[in-house]
Amino acid sequence: MPTRVYLDWNATTPLRPEARAAMVAAFDLVGNPSSVHAEGREARRLVEEARAELALAVGALPRNVVFTSAGTEANALALSPGLRGPSGGPVERLLVSAVEHASVLAGGRFPADRIGLIRVTRSGVVDLEHLKARLADGPPALVSIMAANNETGALQPVAEAARIVHEAGGLLHVDAIQALGKIPFDIKTVGADLATFSAHKIGGPKGVGALVVAEGIAGLEPVLRGGGQELNRRAGTENVAGIAGFGAAVKVALQALPEDAERMTTLRIRLENGILGIAGATVFSDGVERLPNTVLFTAPGLKAETAVIGFDLEGIAVSSGSACSSGKVQPSHVLSAMGFDPAVAQGAVRLSLGWSTEPDHINRALEAWRKLGNTLLKR
Repeated sequence: MPTRVYLDWNATTPLRPEARAAMVAAFDLVGNPSSVHAEGREARRLVEEARAELALAVGALPRNVVFTSAGTEANALALSPGLRGPSGGPVERLLVSAVEHASVLAGGRFPADRIGLIRVTRSGVVDLEHLKARLADGPPALVSIMAANNETGALQPVAEAARIVHEAGGLLHVDAIQALGKIPFDIKTVGADLATFSAHKIGGPKGVGALVVAEGIAGLEPVLRGGGQELNRRAGTENVAGIAGFGAAVKVALQALPEDAERMTTLRIRLENGILGIAGATVFSDGVERLPNTVLFTAPGLKAETAVIGFDLEGIAVSSGSACSSGKVQPSHVLSAMGFDPAVAQGAVRLSLGWSTEPDHINRALEAWRKLGNTLLKR
């Protein structure tokens, strides 16, 4: 039996050896990082080293990195009514792009009547004119726009959005979970006031995330209250092993980024060209800048659930889109927001590559797609 091919890296990534080694070492430590004795200080050292690695990677100060249980919690923490910048009043409402992750669309602590949507184009890119209009029709807003879409891979104009938001007296949150380790991301360069990250998207462990806050942002209200950890921004004893693994993964991912991005782009283009030659397939967001590793495609009459199962039987792990739907294959809210018919959205299949993806993996995926296209789509 040939080994399986994993092409669902946007859902989660394999644990990097460096992250595994850091976690194994951390598991041997007995101390609580809040304790002042030697054992506690050693645990604290691992947490702070990881905090410094993430801060360095994204252009922030270590004291402005808040570790959480996951990207979802980091997003919920970021979406806080009452946030304020150095010179502005508190934000009173939330505006989110229509293609955000479900954890952002949920709105954090904002009441439902204070949440509004920002349209996207047919290519899945935020409509900046609509953003301007939404900002002009009410009080200061917190705006949430992801750096890169987890389904289409489309990169969003976050730097331009930041300028527009700041001119209107608002703040910008950027969900950069899919961007970290795939494209350069610097919180100061893009002008983000808050940004969120997740360890398991870059070769770290599942169950660890982080919120990074720009200098001068105040009013962040913790979701969890208790012992005052993370400078009173997130209570609960830190997941020392998970955080150590996160820090190790960040360091390796950033070192490898230029080479990995170039190689994945080459493989992605070859994958797309092969897909487009079969069964009248189309690739979503193909006319805009995208992540180097992501392909979302469909073909007339294709059903995503059947295709995902078909690929799986051929030894290829792919996805129908977001991995956060309890295993259910559902029409993509991202494609619906882009204006595609539900029947089209139900047929979208995502292939995402990673640092260990090889040319032969692309060959096997295309071979599987040729077989599926000739069987599933027979008229």
